[in-house]
Amino acid sequence: MTPAAPVDAAWAIAFAGPGAERHAECRGDPQVIARDRNDPSCRVIPFWRGKPLLSAVGAGWLHNGHPVLDEPGIEVFLGRRGQAPIFARDISGWEPPAAEDRPEAGFFDATEQAHPEAPAVWHFAELRGAMALLSPEDAVDLAAARSLFAWHGNHRFCSACGAATEITRAGWQRDCPACRAAHFPRTDPVVIMRIVRGNRLLLGRSPGWPEGMYSLLAGFMEPGETVEAAVRREVAEETGVRVGAVRYLASQPWPYPSSLMLGCEGQAESDEITLDPAELEAALWLTREELAVVFAGTHPQVRPPRRGAIAASLMFDWLADRG
Repeated sequence: MTPAAPVDAAWAIAFAGPGAERHAECRGDPQVIARDRNDPSCRVIPFWRGKPLLSAVGAGWLHNGHPVLDEPGIEVFLGRRGQAPIFARDISGWEPPAAEDRPEAGFFDATEQAHPEAPAVWHFAELRGAMALLSPEDAVDLAAARSLFAWHGNHRFCSACGAATEITRAGWQRDCPACRAAHFPRTDPVVIMRIVRGNRLLLGRSPGWPEGMYSLLAGFMEPGETVEAAVRREVAEETGVRVGAVRYLASQPWPYPSSLMLGCEGQAESDEITLDPAELEAALWLTREELAVVFAGTHPQVRPPRRGAIAASLMFDWLADRG
C-alpha cells in the first residue's frame, strides 16, 4: 500500500513560475531602457556577491534614488511587471563594515550582510535559503539576475581574442570592440533523475555535502548527447546501476551559476550499487515507506530534501504516487 504523503503543498519547484514580461525587444534601445530606469514605478533589486537583498517577507525591491543604489555596479533590465519596469543591480564592490559579515566558504553560506543604508529587516542572503519562501514572480526574476551577474563576472574578456568586452543590450550581451564578437549568457543543461525499481528510489550523496543530505543523482549533459543517454550514462558512471526506459518530468532553472535542471524518471534494470568515489561517497535505495519517514524528518540517516529544489518535488510526487 502506498504510504500517505505529507500533508504539505510546499514541495513545489522554485524558479519555475511566471516572472516579469522580459520585453527582450527593448534591450537594444538605450532610450527605452533609460526611460524605464527613470520611471517613478521602477523597482531595483540589489545583489551583493550573488546574494539578493531579502527580508522575512520577501525581496528587497528599492525605489529610484535609494542610497543603496548609489553603489557602483552592473545593472540589468529584467523586464516589466504590468507597466512597472524592474532591474537588478550588482553592488559586489561594497565592503561590509564588520569582519563577522564576511561570507562563509562551503556548500551553503549562511551569513547575512546588512547594508547601513538598507532597512534594518533587510539583509543580503543566499537565494537558496529563501527560494521556497519568495513569491513565484520574485523567485524567477531573482534567479535570472543571479545567473546574469555570474555570467558577467566570468566573461569580462573575449573568448575569441582576449580583449575586454563591453556590456550591451541592457545587460543581456557583451560585445568585443576589438574583433566584434558578440557574447551571450549561457545555460548549461543538467539531467536530474528519479531512478526507481519497483517500490524503491535511488539516492546519492556527494562528498562535502552536509551530514544527512542525500538527493537524486544528477550530472551535466555532454556534447552530442540526448537527455535519455545522459540519464543512463550518469547513473551508470556514479552507481553502476543500469537504466532502461527514461521519461521527462519537469525542469527548473538553477542559478548556481546558470544551469537548467531537466528532471526525468528512469527505470532501473539492476540493483547492485558500485560507487565512483570521485562522484559519490554514498548511495542507497529507499522504499516509499522509508521516504515517508525522510519527509517526516525522523529518518535516522537521511534528512528531508530542501524545499524549492526540483529533487524535492520529484521525490514528493513519487512518494505521493503521482507524476
